[in-house]
Amino acid sequence: MSSATVEAWPEGPAGLVGRTRRGFRTWRRTRPFWGGLLAMLAGVPILYFPYAHLSLGGLTVAMSTTAGAGSLIIGLMLMVLGLTAWFQPMVRIFCGVATTILALISIPVSNLGGFGMGLLPGLVAGGLLVSWAPLQARPETAGPAAAAPEGAPEEAPTAVLPAQAAAEQPLEYGAAPRPAAEEEQQ
Repeated sequence: MSSATVEAWPEGPAGLVGRTRRGFRTWRRTRPFWGGLLAMLAGVPILYFPYAHLSLGGLTVAMSTTAGAGSLIIGLMLMVLGLTAWFQPMVRIFCGVATTILALISIPVSNLGGFGMGLLPGLVAGGLLVSWAPLQARPETAGPAAAAPEGAPEEAPTAVLPAQAAAEQPLEYGAAPRPAAEEEQQ
């Protein structure tokens, strides 16, 4: 191998930054990334405001409530649910429902859900987590069909019931069965 054939190491998108960015993009697309991120961000104000001492001019306002422990638990659970959705995408529906319920519970427990700054992202995160589904694998195209020998009669197409077509083809994760007529049109 000569220096003329070696790939230049940190050159443009093929360098370390480009490979890292492409790797992160691939990782992000295989899980409910935005729902998990919003769930973690929703936990921060819910966790912060009950323990905060805000200064407005010369006046110090303490937001401590009797439900400080409840706010701590709700905030930490939202962050854990966001991380769980990232690293275990199979439990995304549980994480989404739990995130929505915790965000709603934070209204009376944690200063109106962190003054709305934790409530709204929590509700959106719950919806994103429940509605996310993994991409379906691309169907592999078979090579050119084997040509029938000349003079051989063509086989008549046989009718296949939708239940038979569904039984013959295993479902991919997240895929719904389609009737054979739809598959032929596409």
